Amino acid sequence: MNSPAQLPSKTERLERAIRSGTPGGAAVILADMSPGDVAYLIASSPPDFRDILLGLLEHEQEALVVNELPDELRSAALADRAPEVLAEIVEQLDDDDGADILQELPGDVTERVLAIMDEQYRQRLQTVLSFPDDIAGGLMSTDTITIRADLTLDVVLRYLRRHTELPPNTDNLIVVNRNDRFVGLLPISTVLVSDPAVSVREMMITDQQAIDAEVPAAEVAHLFERNDWISAPVVDADGKLLGRITIDDVVDVIMEEADHSLTSLAGLAEEDTFAPVWHSAPRRAVWLGINLVTALLASSVINLFQDTIEKVVALAVLMPIVASMGGIAGTQSLTILIRAMAMGQITHRNQLWLVGRESLVGALNGCFWALVIAATTAIWFGDPTLGFIIACAMLINLVTAGLAGAGLPIVLRKLEIDPALAGGVLVTTITDVMGFLTFLWLAALYYG
Repeated sequence: MNSPAQLPSKTERLERAIRSGTPGGAAVILADMSPGDVAYLIASSPPDFRDILLGLLEHEQEALVVNELPDELRSAALADRAPEVLAEIVEQLDDDDGADILQELPGDVTERVLAIMDEQYRQRLQTVLSFPDDIAGGLMSTDTITIRADLTLDVVLRYLRRHTELPPNTDNLIVVNRNDRFVGLLPISTVLVSDPAVSVREMMITDQQAIDAEVPAAEVAHLFERNDWISAPVVDADGKLLGRITIDDVVDVIMEEADHSLTSLAGLAEEDTFAPVWHSAPRRAVWLGINLVTALLASSVINLFQDTIEKVVALAVLMPIVASMGGIAGTQSLTILIRAMAMGQITHRNQLWLVGRESLVGALNGCFWALVIAATTAIWFGDPTLGFIIACAMLINLVTAGLAGAGLPIVLRKLEIDPALAGGVLVTTITDVMGFLTFLWLAALYYG
């Protein structure tokens, strides 16, 4: 008898069924999997296997699976669908998820899909669609349960029992006044354990502020993280309730931010791991070209001191050390600053302090490693002067790396340029140029 650990997983059985030419068996397995698992399987498969999996999905399951796919894959999966089919898919989802799908479609297609939908659901979608997807208004769902402060908990309980189900992640009931302005929150747990005769006004929470609809999505994520929220109300400039944001939407924001930060450090936009070669190559070629230009700039600096290098061949051996140490130090500072920016920790009050801190870290490491490389060079080449020259160059380059790594993200952000995307190339260029320039210039002064 096989142990549970030895039994094939659903994914393995699914793959076997597809490869053996039994799509019926594969469809049964897919129907038994959660939408998130199916979406993960599709995203982790080559293009031809993806098409097969999408074709095997049951009609009721398709909308939930498509909703869980990454943006690029979702757009590709829905690209050729008729407006009637798209409307049917969207109507099975919460309005915030439906809005996400519609925002990825061409404008004329979106209008045709909206025209087919039920009037009430269309209005809810249009409320969310009126906001960009990178602010609180674009993240919210209009599916809320609101109550008045003058009700008793007994009335609230009876009101809740009239619902067949509550909106997902409902941890609080939203208290509003007669003008639908946000007043406070009433936790579901409080309703269940408190005296039914007590009024909502006596038990509601009033110290949690609602989120303005114009707040950036990244700031929304920070608010949820700092306050351990499961949901939060969203209001307009007048305090009128528009909807609520739930933790599942915030997790999506966090994942997208992490994805963006990781790929941008390599000079890449978000890219499907299994995208066709002809799709990925042009995207990467742009930043390879930019890097080539910066490499030529560094090489031109070396060319200025060609005569000195010919006299002292050891300089050619040691140059990569200076540039490499500066590049690593600069990348370290750059990563720290970009992470702090992503977490919303950089302000006008502390940015200069951070630049100074990173410069001092560079200076301290520069002093230590300058002594190490000076001694190593003196012993290796039998030339203490050469050791002194490379030590000075390394110290200068590591201080420069700290300044560039910390200062560039701040400058780029003020110029509205993505520091994660452009910072890596610029920092590497600066440290390479400064490393080569200081090392070869000092060598030229001594060796002529």
